[in-house]
Formats: sequence, structure tokens, C-alpha cells
Amino acid sequence: MAEVMAVPRFERFFRTAAGLDVDKEDLRRYSDFVNQKLYDLLVIGQAHAKANVRDVVETWDLPITKGLQESIHRFRDLDEDIELKPILEQLAALPPLDLSIGEEVRERLPEIVGGLSLALARTFTILDPGLKNPRTEQWDRVIRAFRLLL
Repeated sequence: MAEVMAVPRFERFFRTAAGLDVDKEDLRRYSDFVNQKLYDLLVIGQAHAKANVRDVVETWDLPITKGLQESIHRFRDLDEDIELKPILEQLAALPPLDLSIGEEVRERLPEIVGGLSLALARTFTILDPGLKNPRTEQWDRVIRAFRLLL
């Protein structure tokens, strides 16, 4: 399975976003997290589209919270780049959706992943302000918090 980001870009992103030192061992946890949360957003978007009797998931169907929207904007300000191809490859490996994804949604996937990534990185430092190098237990705690809220 392709990773969402290459290791050097992943390490640089977490250092820039939250002052954290991550390594290639963390990349798999990160990729699994981002792919699952993105899929969760699309599943809820699909439910919204079906409820409105449409066969395409559009951007307004996605449950983008105010906090996630702000993280997307902050991600844009970081001027980092996330490629679409690995995201689509990861989504293809997940159970298929019943509806198709609209073109605007596809175009926004990298910035949504960027917003999720930024929120993830910053959550580490909210839960543990002195943290520099997250370990398995910190990853588990942060991911549990996201499962509860998103």
C-alpha cells in the first residue's frame, strides 16, 4: 500500500506543524489514521447525498467541522504539498462507496488530508505540551480522541 507522504516530507511536515520528531516507523500509523478518517468523512458524505436523493457525493455533503476547516486553512498557509494519487490508491483499497465522489471533492482531498494531518500533529502537543517524539501510547491516545470526535 502506498503511503500518503514520503518519509522526508512526513518528518518535515510534523516538525513544521507541531515541532515533533517523527520517523518512518510513525508513517504507517499516520497513513492508516488519515486514510480511515478520510474514508469516515466520505461515508458520512455518502449518507448525506443519499438523504438528499443524489448519486454523487459533493463537498457540502462532507461533515467538515469548523475546527477541521480551520486546520485546512492553516495547512494551506504552511505551503506543504500532498499528492492526490497516493490518497486515491489508499481509498481504492478500502471498501467501495455506493455513490461516486464528485470532481470537486476529489480536487479537495489533498487539502482535507492536509487539514487532518495538521490537526493530528497539533493534537499531540495539546495532549502533551512537552512532547517531542511521540511513542505508541501517544499515537494511540491521539487516535482515540479523533475517533471520539470525528
